Amino acid sequence: MELLLLSNSTSDDGYLVHALEAIRELADGRQDALFVPFAGVTRDWDDYTAQVRDALAPIGISVRGLHREADARAAIGSASLVIVGGGNTFRLLKCLREQQLLAPLAERLRAGGGPEGLRYVGWSAGSVITSPTIRTTNDMPIVDPGGLDSLGLMPFQFNCHYFNLVVPGFRGETRDQRLAEFTVLSPEMSVLGLPEGDWVRVSGTRWTLHGEHAARWFLGERTIDIAAGALEMPR
Repeated sequence: MELLLLSNSTSDDGYLVHALEAIRELADGRQDALFVPFAGVTRDWDDYTAQVRDALAPIGISVRGLHREADARAAIGSASLVIVGGGNTFRLLKCLREQQLLAPLAERLRAGGGPEGLRYVGWSAGSVITSPTIRTTNDMPIVDPGGLDSLGLMPFQFNCHYFNLVVPGFRGETRDQRLAEFTVLSPEMSVLGLPEGDWVRVSGTRWTLHGEHAARWFLGERTIDIAAGALEMPR
């Protein structure tokens, strides 16, 4: 598999600017990208596609929206580069499941991303969807996706936009407490808290963390902070 899994799409420099070189490397000469805008809820899918198209134009990648394809499964079957944007993870999963795209997308990605293979870029919801389930998303379940199982490309869960900020006067749970609720009930499943500006590059069986901020593994009652470099799942 060849995947680029970003925590976020925006930065002070602009939309996707911080990730352009990583996207160029992942694309490996591919110039036609199929964009999946299904996570968008308050934004029009045509506008969302246009935003991504404009952002990737400087690196020579053209973008077309999956929602405009007459046969979505055929489009997935022939694509060389798929990009899945952020938004609401429940909406994204619902649309993929309703259009029966989960299995064919996962199958093509697992087949490998060599010269003729499919490569994948995702951010936020588009990264979470590569986990076994979407149970560690930050999003509200605004729709029923018909089940929480997702692409299952990674053997651990993502939590994107990770931070553990404690706001004075706030009495709700912190992000760490929320993720601890998951790991206490599912101690066999690791969660990677991926901060803003960080991403994971997957190439075959190699996982590499990039970015300026330490990410955090959650497993059972343990947490392990890790800096950029090769990723190893905690034992």
